[in-house]
Amino acid sequence: MKETPDAPAPAADRRNASSSLRRALGILMYLAEDRSHPHGVTLTDLAAGLQMSKSTVLRLVAPLREVRLVDQDPESGRYRLGPQNALLGQAYLERRDTRQITSPVLHGLAEDSGETVHLVTFDPPEIVYIDKVESPQAVRMHSRVGSRQPAYCTATGKVFLAHTGDDVIDQVIKAGMPARTPATITSPERLRDELALIRQRGYAVDDVENEQDIRCVAAPVYDHKGEVTTAVSVSGPATRVTRDRLPELGALLTTATGAITESLGGAMRRAKREGEGEGDSEGGAHGTK
Repeated sequence: MKETPDAPAPAADRRNASSSLRRALGILMYLAEDRSHPHGVTLTDLAAGLQMSKSTVLRLVAPLREVRLVDQDPESGRYRLGPQNALLGQAYLERRDTRQITSPVLHGLAEDSGETVHLVTFDPPEIVYIDKVESPQAVRMHSRVGSRQPAYCTATGKVFLAHTGDDVIDQVIKAGMPARTPATITSPERLRDELALIRQRGYAVDDVENEQDIRCVAAPVYDHKGEVTTAVSVSGPATRVTRDRLPELGALLTTATGAITESLGGAMRRAKREGEGEGDSEGGAHGTK
């Protein structure tokens, strides 16, 4: 017997269903974003926070409890996110395509800066180029996707080092810090000072340290744990990427990497070390040279 398609719901019913869905999703977002109630939220607090009546909250939360998107503590009665959210989050993280997500931002950054843009990952003691958008200018970078460079003397490498543990920094230093140009930082003490500056400033600079006549600026991309998994750089000839342009490029980069972090579901977090402040350093954008 052939099935008959369901008749469309009346417009009023569709509007009510849409409104209920939005408010139910509002409950999930409230529970996810609330930091003032680590042990869960009472019905009273939930209703007040969402500006709903208690009866409305109870009605909307019922189907969320059925599918374990929301749990209720049997003793306190407080509501909290349920375990199914972990399943959804893990599925999202496993199926995302980082390069596809970042591509529009990288192309926009190349257009805005007029220089070559790289997306980079970290494989200590080196960085690896995983995507590249060429500069619209005639003189371009010779880097290739898949190629590697040392972390200690590249802007992206220093981004990763500024947001990693001392054991990884020690590993990179132990691998050697030979001078690649006259400006290369070869002292572990100076490198650590540079990393402290990067954490304060929010972006890193390769001030002609890895390749003669090439200057580079980079900023971090954060994952859902607040860790730096990729970095983005803007690179070009030192005659175009002048020291005067570094603050401008740093601002473009941090805006771009912030957008990528948000698109990937990341949580922006600036690494801090004991004794370091949160303000901008007096060194400006020119590094510690």
